[in-house]
Amino acid sequence: MIANRELGIDDYLEICRRRAMLVIVPALIAAALGLGISFLLTPKYISRSLLVVEGQTVPDGYVKPIITQRVSDRMLTLEQNVLSRDRLQALVTRLGLATKGESVSDVVEDIRNNVTVTQADPNAPPTNASGPSKSSSPPFSIRRRVAPGETNDVPGFYVNVTANNPRDAQQICGEITSMLLAENLELREQVAQSTTDFLSAQLVQAKHSLDELDGKISQFNKAYLGQLPSDTDKNLKILMELNSRLDSTTQTLSRAQQDKSFSESLLAQDLTTWKTSLASPNLPPLRQELINLQNQLVTLRARYTDDFPDVVKTKRDIAELQAKLKDLSPQATQDAALNKTSEAQSIAVATSAGVESVALKMDPPEILRLREQVHQSEVTIKRATQEQKRLQDLIASFQNKLAVSPEVAEQYRQLTRDYESARNIYDNLLANKNAAQIQTEMERKQQGEQITLLDAAGLPDFPSFPVRWMFAAGGLGAGLAFGIMAALWLELRDKNIRNEADVVAALGLPTLGSVPWLGEKAESKRIAVMSRRAASI
Repeated sequence: MIANRELGIDDYLEICRRRAMLVIVPALIAAALGLGISFLLTPKYISRSLLVVEGQTVPDGYVKPIITQRVSDRMLTLEQNVLSRDRLQALVTRLGLATKGESVSDVVEDIRNNVTVTQADPNAPPTNASGPSKSSSPPFSIRRRVAPGETNDVPGFYVNVTANNPRDAQQICGEITSMLLAENLELREQVAQSTTDFLSAQLVQAKHSLDELDGKISQFNKAYLGQLPSDTDKNLKILMELNSRLDSTTQTLSRAQQDKSFSESLLAQDLTTWKTSLASPNLPPLRQELINLQNQLVTLRARYTDDFPDVVKTKRDIAELQAKLKDLSPQATQDAALNKTSEAQSIAVATSAGVESVALKMDPPEILRLREQVHQSEVTIKRATQEQKRLQDLIASFQNKLAVSPEVAEQYRQLTRDYESARNIYDNLLANKNAAQIQTEMERKQQGEQITLLDAAGLPDFPSFPVRWMFAAGGLGAGLAFGIMAALWLELRDKNIRNEADVVAALGLPTLGSVPWLGEKAESKRIAVMSRRAASI
């Protein structure tokens, strides 16, 4: 190719035509070589299973989940437990994977390096057990409905196992998947049972502490019975009732004293009148009327006050009769004056008035009734006085109980505060223990959150490595690159003149004429034309 000139589309097409074989032949050779190399490499087969996460069947509003760890975090623990050396050695021995002189440790390490557990992406392209699916529609869906308040955790996991043999890959993937499922069930049940046992032990300890505090409070209540701050309201009510009863008793005592004084005054008057009547026999009707009015006055005073009209009229009638009796008997008037000073003096004067037959005669019923009333009043006064003293003592006792010392109140508050705290702890532990027992039973019946197998480990149809068409494509690409570089290098070193543009570029002079190069093809065409002409002649 002559340098220092512009190349057109015809020039490039001509170059491609001249160098086509130089590019195609190395590309085909390299593609065949890459395909051959892929057959020399040890194939790797991938078996895959799909695990999906299913939420608990019982709503969270009825049974709270006892395991709050995210599934993705728990899967890391499950993977570490399953891929432990002891578990894998048992798996290798059971499946007989240690062949061709390989040690069990080497096979275990190879399995650990070729087992991966990845999170399933619901938006990722659908896949199957043997590799990417050729179908445009997914064979299954790993989306799940998220309950209100639930975090959108991982919907599932892929378990990938790589092995040199498709059957081994399928067996190992199936065993690893089964071990993960069993380990998840065992782990959830173990966590639930451990939580229940821990809460049970804490509940026993809390109950023991609660019983101790209950005993202390009982002893404290016995030691300070009725003096506790909690008894203040009750003591106040009792004290108010005692004060009310004391007032009532005091009023009863006052009324009894008044009744006694009144009955004594009436008795003195009746005695004076009766003795006067004994001295003046002509006055019995007036005396009897006076006695009746005095009895009527006692009855009225028991029901009404002194301002009541009937009481006032009765007093007026009594005064009038007494005035008449005084006019008729001066001696009766003197005896009445003496009776006003004292009852004892009136009785002494009456007995010393010169009537020796009084002591021998029976007292009238009115005087006997008044004496009975005086006696009853004395009994009532005695009982009221005793009751008043008893109520005053009780009031003083309850007043002392109300004056609780600050030390007792502080001790009582501390005991009750500790008791309430211990009771709250006990109630919370009891509720949590019952919930843990329900959750443990739910885990045993597999009603909680579960990891289930959606797609079992399949037998790979073709190896995941090497991908032969990729090796062939790589060889083809490498061959094309080599051929293009070689053709470009040869074209740059080519100095042949092939057309008028090359002449102008090489000589720098205009072309006056050109003689076409016939070559071997032109000569053969000429001979063929001459032969056809000779045959026609």
